[in-house]
Amino acid sequence: MVWQIMPRYESYEQARREFAWNLPDRYNPATDFLRKHDDTERVALRYENPDGPSETYTFRDLDDRSDRLAAAFAELGIEAGDRVGVVVPQKPENPITHLANWKLGAVSVPLTVLFGPDALEYRLVDSGARAVVVDPAVRDEIDEIRDACPDLEHVVELGTEVHGDAHAFDRLVADHDTGIDAYDSTPETPSAIMYTSGSTGPPKGVLHSHALWLGRAAAAYNYFDQGLHDATLWTPADWAWGAALGGTLFAALHHGCTIVGWPRDGFDPDDVFGLMARHGVTKAFMPPTALRMLMTVGDPTERYDLSVETLAAVGEPLTPEILEWVDETFDDVPVNEFYGQTELNLVVGNSSNWFEAQPGSMGKPLPGYDVAVVDQETRERLPTGEPGELAVRPADERLFFDEYWGLPEKTAAKKLDGGWFLTDDIVTQDGEGYLWFVSRADDVILTSGYRVGPMEVEKAILQHPAVEQAGVVGVPDDTRGEAIKAFVQPTGETTDEEKLREEIEKLVRERLAAYEYPRYIEFADELPTTSTGKIRRLDLREGDER
Repeated sequence: MVWQIMPRYESYEQARREFAWNLPDRYNPATDFLRKHDDTERVALRYENPDGPSETYTFRDLDDRSDRLAAAFAELGIEAGDRVGVVVPQKPENPITHLANWKLGAVSVPLTVLFGPDALEYRLVDSGARAVVVDPAVRDEIDEIRDACPDLEHVVELGTEVHGDAHAFDRLVADHDTGIDAYDSTPETPSAIMYTSGSTGPPKGVLHSHALWLGRAAAAYNYFDQGLHDATLWTPADWAWGAALGGTLFAALHHGCTIVGWPRDGFDPDDVFGLMARHGVTKAFMPPTALRMLMTVGDPTERYDLSVETLAAVGEPLTPEILEWVDETFDDVPVNEFYGQTELNLVVGNSSNWFEAQPGSMGKPLPGYDVAVVDQETRERLPTGEPGELAVRPADERLFFDEYWGLPEKTAAKKLDGGWFLTDDIVTQDGEGYLWFVSRADDVILTSGYRVGPMEVEKAILQHPAVEQAGVVGVPDDTRGEAIKAFVQPTGETTDEEKLREEIEKLVRERLAAYEYPRYIEFADELPTTSTGKIRRLDLREGDER
């Protein structure tokens, strides 16, 4: 029996009116993703191996391998509730490890291979991970910090031959049998600890239950325009990122689709188009930065046999020129922007088969969620069009996080009475229900009595063709309280910085308002970002040397 969380609706109004979560009493994501499909011989994963021939894995293949790994983990002493780190890029071993964890009732800790030793140490210590599965690329970092991780008993390295006291992933799988009975779990069973980016303090571990994956699968069904039958999905985003892991990889497995894995080094736009053509990718989750880089390729639809039907984007400004490029380049391919948080799932978005997307808008609340714009101090609802903090209420609280790991006071501060959750994001909502992002609550710039959201200024700066990335912060100013400063990463070598500075100032003045233009502009070869690609404005403020 094929079961999915979100049926098809003909209109947004119908979906808002009729949809209910109706989560099952018993639920294990490994069973959902692998064993519920009528045809388990269908291709679940196409792996483009940069070091060898490409590989394909059916749903049965993933089931068998995760069974064997779960049996190996059980022999090592991993039990229900134990935390297991997963530091693996877009390789088959990534989903296999998560699935093995859930078959035992263990809790996954997704981590990116881009992390250095300090970042890995913090998360492994904080989560109390008993084991970690690592790509060879980060084995040295794990060895460096292992003595500082008192709970870490086992290191499993991908491959057959490994050094030291690590276990070889391939040998563990080969030496054990299939036939694991999946842990008898529910939507409330702990599933994963996903770390926030830590842009305003130490990263917080966000504990989610299994219900998380159903929420992500439903969101993907919507922002991919309810068109996931026989789809092939791909994203350049790291599978450690929640939107890529739950909203693309596991959403594909839930819906019986094919996911493409490609552990690339860097982002070459021509290579990306080539990959999408080779594998017939129909649905792609593309951060706006990736879309901007694809724009540098001339005539891609003529040079590549592409099958793309829908693009989805999240994480940074989706500027008008991106939408114009997609509209001019592809034949009726929408770009559906969506919004979510590590804590709160994917809750707002655009779905072009429901309503017309408004450029720059976050979209409307997805079915199953209510939203409100509230005063940051009184928590009272604000009138239409007035900026305030976004609060979200799920129809089923299990879709949202259970707690910040070991931080009960911060957990309580995230929640309001009546099932509402705060986001720390400042937004407005117009009369048609569209939400518009203003800024993070702690990033608002107060200059000459005006409240300025840095993202709005960044979006304007990014429209300059010579700008690759931009970060905007408020800096102390004796006259204005705060002045706006922009840190700008040019697309290439800048021969005349003063000219570019003047053009950026003029552009922002014209696109926004005179009081919103950056009075200070500093050029940099690279801007500090989190592991998910977000600008670290805190680092920019601390590094200001005006």
